[in-house]
Amino acid sequence: MENKILFAERQKFKQWWLWLLLLGINGIFLFGIFKKTIGSKVSADNAILNNPLIIGFVVILLVTILFLVIKLETIVKEDGIYVRFFPFQIAYRKYVWEKIDKAFVREYSPIGEYGGWGFRYGTGNGKALNISGNKGLQLIFTNNTRLLIGTNKMEDLEYTLNQISQIKQ
Repeated sequence: MENKILFAERQKFKQWWLWLLLLGINGIFLFGIFKKTIGSKVSADNAILNNPLIIGFVVILLVTILFLVIKLETIVKEDGIYVRFFPFQIAYRKYVWEKIDKAFVREYSPIGEYGGWGFRYGTGNGKALNISGNKGLQLIFTNNTRLLIGTNKMEDLEYTLNQISQIKQ
């Protein structure tokens, strides 16, 4: 039997406030660098590479680039669920149906249950992989560990799981 993709979702950080914050901080650093370097003489004591503004700008620029490349990918196939939180997970992690005791789509509180978004560990709630929103696929495994995978396509995911009879509550 062919193991075709039944559901696929790719999420990226798209929150306007996050990008406004990151771009604003980048802009402040660039403005500081511009003000400090225009009209000043570069000497051994005032080398541009030793400037804390440059170091701060490079750090925040790297953080901004990291947020640009982070993506959560979820694929549902007949043999299981494949998840990847790139760039922290290069390969997909496969969760086979036989090891999943319960699987259902639910609303949750990202901050209350997991302390925010990203690759998270909640107290008593297990792990969460989420990028935005408050909806996710809750998996409870046969060894009683938990994983919540965030989704922005709650209805499509639930429909797919119902089609392959994998909604388990």
